[in-house]
Amino acid sequence: MNTINDSSNLKELIEKYSSKFDTDKTETAIILAAGHGKRIKSHKSKMLHSIWGEPTVARVYNACNIALKNVNIIVVVGIKAEDVIQTIGKRDNGSYVYQAVQKGTGHAVQVALQKIDNKNYDGVVYVFPGDMGLINETAVRNFKEKFYESNNDMMVLTGLFDGDYNQNYYGRIVRVKETDINGKKSSDAGQVIKIIEHKDILSLPDDKEHVIDFKGKKYSYTKEELLKNNEFNSGVFAFKYKYLAKLINEIESNNVQGEIYLTDLIYLFNKEGLSVGAVSPKQQHVIMGFNNKSVLKEMEKIARNHIYDKLKDIIEIEDEEDFFIADDVVKKILEMDSQGTPLDIHVGRGAFICKGVSVNYGCTFGRECIVKDNVILGKNVNIGEGVEISCYPGQQIKIGDNVEILKGDIIKGNISIGNNTRIESSVNMTGSDEFPIAIGSNVVVKGTSYIFGSVIADNVLIYHSVLVRKNVINPNKDGSQFKIGFYIPDVIGEEGIKDLK
Repeated sequence: MNTINDSSNLKELIEKYSSKFDTDKTETAIILAAGHGKRIKSHKSKMLHSIWGEPTVARVYNACNIALKNVNIIVVVGIKAEDVIQTIGKRDNGSYVYQAVQKGTGHAVQVALQKIDNKNYDGVVYVFPGDMGLINETAVRNFKEKFYESNNDMMVLTGLFDGDYNQNYYGRIVRVKETDINGKKSSDAGQVIKIIEHKDILSLPDDKEHVIDFKGKKYSYTKEELLKNNEFNSGVFAFKYKYLAKLINEIESNNVQGEIYLTDLIYLFNKEGLSVGAVSPKQQHVIMGFNNKSVLKEMEKIARNHIYDKLKDIIEIEDEEDFFIADDVVKKILEMDSQGTPLDIHVGRGAFICKGVSVNYGCTFGRECIVKDNVILGKNVNIGEGVEISCYPGQQIKIGDNVEILKGDIIKGNISIGNNTRIESSVNMTGSDEFPIAIGSNVVVKGTSYIFGSVIADNVLIYHSVLVRKNVINPNKDGSQFKIGFYIPDVIGEEGIKDLK
């Protein structure tokens, strides 16, 4: 990707890729994607590391875009801003803001809210970390529904730590208890009082309870009780905009890092007499973020397992730990399965079926094959081991029914292949925009042949040949197979080639 160093060029890029904020849309999602992630140890932005073939920030964006139907999406960019913007691209309801200096999550939201120029905007604002690459539309939709049902003014999406509480280094969500220290029942039970960081809990005395004032009542918590509390902050929030806009600039940066933390809004909302709730997702993995390569790898494994569980009883997957089927292809397979006809699709070990591929009944994907981009497969297509089929944007590969493409073939560009055609091993084909390839039905191509930008009639056998921009006809009047072998075009630049002595 291009790197833009000049601030004026960055401003132009943001304007080019941003859509106007629509105040008629009642929901706004802010995606925090300004950080680089030093611990990931990569020149690439942390937000652009992929989970199951898609950059994490794009996954968060897409989940919000699907789940929140009436939404504006504001992406906060910073380090590697140009790369993040160009990856997500121009969207109808999307815009970008630049956080020049990363001064915390609260500061990032302050920057994002500047995009809302109508102070009378009456809506809900959601905040999502850009590295939450396993979040999906179901989790976002459920969080939205819980927020509306609760009628809270602010809500935190929380995680539930599973394991030894001594290994839980997250900040704990502290809720109002059923009764206060005097044993009186609380009408605010379950409301979120604050988030206490792990290190702050450790510094509490062992023999003295931690007492918190909340709306004129006192609630006590032992150190052990706080440590065993397994509910933690995920970094996902929902706010009623009018209260968020009022309080966001009151967050102070009186901490060691000098940063403005979004979690401090819990205290401010409570101080104003507003309600703060919390809810945990049904599937805990959806709130995972990452700071290093090992966690990223764990998230990739979770994504793969999730896809395998969806497909394991629908199609044959040779190796559940070594395959790739893009999300849009999975959706297509599930739609086909819902029609009730057996699919009989086989996916070999290490096969990659990428975004844009249109699969069909009876297709076989051999080991280590790669099929990607705008590829439309007919029924009963057999793609052999190590085959690569791909095209550039705006191009299409269309393959008919009962076609075989055997081991090691490379098929690229604008190409159509008719029914019952067999492309044997070690064949290379390239179709350009100006010179696409059109291969008829019942054609056989074999024997280390190369074809570029040619048209080939039905019932032709080609072997050990190089065809460049040729129109191959079948002169047999009875339609029987016509054979072409050992066709080699004239040499270009022959005068530059000499025999070695």
